Amino acid sequence: MKRWLKLTLEYEGTGFSGWQKQPGTNLRTVQGMLDAALERLTGVEHLTVGAGRTDAGVHALGQVVNFATESGIPTERWPAALNGLLPPDVAISSAEDVDASFHARCSARTKEYCYLILNRQQRSAIWHNYSYHVPQPLDHMRMAQGADCFRGTHDFKAFSAVGSSAKSTVRQVFASNVFRSGDWIGFRVAANGFLYKMVRLMTGMLVEIGLGRADPERIGELLASGTRGEGGPTLPPRGLFLVRIAYGDEPESLVTNGFSQLFEPLRVM
Repeated sequence: MKRWLKLTLEYEGTGFSGWQKQPGTNLRTVQGMLDAALERLTGVEHLTVGAGRTDAGVHALGQVVNFATESGIPTERWPAALNGLLPPDVAISSAEDVDASFHARCSARTKEYCYLILNRQQRSAIWHNYSYHVPQPLDHMRMAQGADCFRGTHDFKAFSAVGSSAKSTVRQVFASNVFRSGDWIGFRVAANGFLYKMVRLMTGMLVEIGLGRADPERIGELLASGTRGEGGPTLPPRGLFLVRIAYGDEPESLVTNGFSQLFEPLRVM
């Protein structure tokens, strides 16, 4: 009997060429690893759908996947069974039964990302793959003022990269915040969807503002102009995390005041 499952998973993106499987290549992808584990576990091929197509080097704390299966494995046993077959840089955190109408990407109401910046003179060897190092002092209060300008419904063409397949560049940003904890600065943003490299471009502009190279009002000007290439740089993928996907009615509640629910290890840094 066919049933539909929803998996929530996390992965360390350094060793992957992104989320999406790329047939005809030998590229290592998260979806490819997951599909292979599902086939080994059940003996049949499964068609998985992910909520977000993260790029190479991007990490995830709450990616969501759905698929149909005729396997009789109890729902609560799927995480442990798959984790025994997946590589160390991918892990299933939960599994649940869903209705046939559920679609990990199309049913999502809100996606939340965080970009992590290490703001101190010396770089970190331990955190190199999980943050972007800025040695010059950053004014996080100015960055927070700039982040406020992203809130609302705007045309984000100026904050998208060439190569996007999106039919529209209009997105609604529910929450946009900059937090500081010691040497660490995080930009967290929740929206109904994101364009290709959008968060990395947004964060790049915020860094320019934090360095005093641009005013916070510059973001509003860019949103109005819709001109690509006039904002800040596209920051590298290693500092970007897909935090979680929401399917409920309260998207504004996603972003919290600080790092406590996101990067607990930072408390000891």
